[in-house]
Formats: sequence, C-alpha cells, structure tokens
Amino acid sequence: MIEFMVALGVDGITVLGVLGESNRLSDHEREALIKAAVATVKQRIPIIVGTSHSGTAAAIFLSRMAENLGADAVMVAPAREPVPNDERIVEYYHRIGEGVRVPIILQDHPASTEVHMPAPLVVRIVKEVASVACIKAEAVPTPTKIRALRSGLSSLPRPVSILSGLGALYAPFDLEAGSDGFNTGFAFPEVLRALVNAAQARDFDRVHALYARFAALIVFEQQPGLAIRKEILCQRGLIASNRVRHPGATILPAAAAEVAALIKRTLPTADITQAIHP
Repeated sequence: MIEFMVALGVDGITVLGVLGESNRLSDHEREALIKAAVATVKQRIPIIVGTSHSGTAAAIFLSRMAENLGADAVMVAPAREPVPNDERIVEYYHRIGEGVRVPIILQDHPASTEVHMPAPLVVRIVKEVASVACIKAEAVPTPTKIRALRSGLSSLPRPVSILSGLGALYAPFDLEAGSDGFNTGFAFPEVLRALVNAAQARDFDRVHALYARFAALIVFEQQPGLAIRKEILCQRGLIASNRVRHPGATILPAAAAEVAALIKRTLPTADITQAIHP
C-alpha cells in the first residue's frame, strides 16, 4: 500500500492516526508498523506518526519511540479531561515539544477527542510551542475554523501548514478557506492530489467539478468505522483482508456490494487496482 501511495506522488504518509486502529495495537505492534513504514519509504517522502494518548508521559513516550524509529513528524491530539482546562492542553503540547526534536502536527478533531479548542487557543499553542509546524483542522465547520486560524497566524514569522481531514468531506470549501491540502485516509488519494493541484492553480471551478464527481464516494466512505475504507482498499488490491479488529465490525456482504456498485458508477471504465486519472 505504501509503495502504491508513493507512486501516486503523495507528499507524505501518516500511520497510526486516531481514526485508524492505533488504539487497538500493542506498543510492540506500533513499533513493528513504524519500522515497516520507515523501511519501505526509504526517506522518499516524510512519514508522520500518530502518537496521541490521554496521558502526557505516555504521549511523550510514543513520540520518542516514533522519532527514534525514523518518523519525520508526530501527530498529536489532546485528550478529554473530566474538568476541561485550556492550560493543561497548552502544557500538554509544551511538554511533548520539549520531549522530541521532530515537528508536531496539532490535530484538532473534537469528534474523536471530545476536546473543543477555540481558534485562539490553537493559535496560542502554535505561537508558544515552536515545534508545532502544522495544524490538522477537523473541527466543523472547518472552513470557518481555517479562516480564523489563518487570520490568527498571519503575523507568525514561521510558516505553519493547515491540512484538512475528515475524509475530505468539505474539500472545496476548506481549500477555498486556505487549507494547504489533505491529511486523511480517503482510499483514492489521486483525487485529493488533483484537488490540491487545482487549488494551487487557483482553478476552483475544477476543484468543485472534481468534488462533485467524487462526492458520493467520499461521503459513503466517511461513514463511522473502518469497514468501508478497508473494503475499498481490498478492491484496489492494496490489502489482503478487510477484517476490522474486534470489537469493530467487518463489512457485511450487502454493503460490500454497495461499495462495488458505487465505484462502478463513479469510475465506470477504470481499473482501480491501478492509479486513476481524475
């Protein structure tokens, strides 16, 4: 799968994200996965490793593990506390920043973390923690948040990227608002690449046309859980099994048939085991 993504021309890969199965892996499995990814990529593109954890010391441990195994950056989301406290969130990022030498991607994904960080808090963290080099913006409405972040960071002397997640659900609106691209698990990254290329060329008519063509597939894949995405990756020939780790549910045959039919409607003549050209 990694070789396929590299051949597509992606700018980087992320492993162990919060909506994958990282929380169902042992530390030994995490280590094996990072080693395999690093050995496969061979420094051709950057590797980001998700190291989020509800404990600060544990997040630092996972981040150091990733760094020592060859990660180019770590992606960290805050964890929910019984009594919300902005200062603890700021301290969380400060301590992780002090504990590792690689850049940090700050992930703002309240749907999974139940932590709602207002734009001024995110801006404060970026300004205070110099190693935060990127924001993964996944707090809806994402275009509004991205614009607020762009405004708040406008005076920062160093560049900070903003990347969209959420399976590219709001792709054209995020790109128009100032997103630099995508860090998300959509099973057709060629489409995301084409969207970014069009946005960089300021061709937003093409951005919207591409989104309109693939919107049904994007929305269908973004249903809760990993079953649909794993099935698409199987149909693309990129993984051998669509099994979801227990207690997650593996896709039912009827849903797998729906996936195949949707792909056929969206890409009627394409061999999806090869790169598509949107």
